[in-house]
Amino acid sequence: MKNFTFFTPTRAQELTKTRVGEVKMGEKLAFVNHFDDLANRPEEFIIIGIPEDIGVRANYGKAGTAAAWEAFLKAFLNIQVNPYNTTKNCLILGEILTRGSMQDAEKTNDPKELGEIVSFNDTTVTQVVQKVIEANKTPIVIGGGHNNAYGIIRGVALGLDQPINVLNIDAHTDLRNTDYRHSGNGFSFASKEGYLDRYAIFGLHQNYTPDYIFEAIKANKQQHYVCYEEIMHLTALDKLVKFKKTADFVRNQFGLEIDCDAVANFISSAATPTGFDMRELRSFVNLAKKQKTHYLHICEAIPDENGQVGKALSYLVSDFIRDE
Repeated sequence: MKNFTFFTPTRAQELTKTRVGEVKMGEKLAFVNHFDDLANRPEEFIIIGIPEDIGVRANYGKAGTAAAWEAFLKAFLNIQVNPYNTTKNCLILGEILTRGSMQDAEKTNDPKELGEIVSFNDTTVTQVVQKVIEANKTPIVIGGGHNNAYGIIRGVALGLDQPINVLNIDAHTDLRNTDYRHSGNGFSFASKEGYLDRYAIFGLHQNYTPDYIFEAIKANKQQHYVCYEEIMHLTALDKLVKFKKTADFVRNQFGLEIDCDAVANFISSAATPTGFDMRELRSFVNLAKKQKTHYLHICEAIPDENGQVGKALSYLVSDFIRDE
């Protein structure tokens, strides 16, 4: 595929810090160099990176999400292999090639022109995810803006030959108008084109959701939201109960979206001082993976200098793939 590159042993070795007497994830991973190889692999979870921030910029957000994939790799590949962590159930497939698109995006500040570049990348995201689904695997997609939700949803739906449900942990709905592609309307496009069936947002912030979107959701029986303000005073257990009820709305069979904008004081494209903490988010992931989860997508993160953002992403992924 023209706009995709497979992860290699050499790249894993470059990012893995070895130590005598210890074994890191990067030392034990298996590799493939063709999509046709996936169906014969025993690993269930297939990890894919998208290093871009074009959709975020097209939506007037803060750039920097393009670096999240590299930050994740540096943390994830250095997790210890032990009774709780294994490479037997996961494989890093590779990344969407976005260098050309990112260079094109540097030449313009016009949102609609950036949206055209986003649409170009959508095609590759869809093709890669569809191949993973057709191999009967579960994609885990890291990095970039929430614009990539559209390509992922479309790829899963095409691979399954049916619309899918999605549960989105997010401060925003990303149901903005479909005038041009950006990080704020991935779910609008997926719904409009028939790839998205039931859609639920958990942790929506009341201060940053337009009235027209609230009205549209209320008029749509296939959409549901739970505002953060409704649940912020609840105990951790009661929040999990609310999360499970939201999962029930999407029939406990869904793609799981995590927008890092939903986490308080997390460096992201639309950072917020209020929201879930990492402990709560990890609990949601552990509950969600007990359902039929078509995919996991973690987006909108902007790495920091001390590596904490990369570690946070690796914790969420390791939680998701860990055997009970």
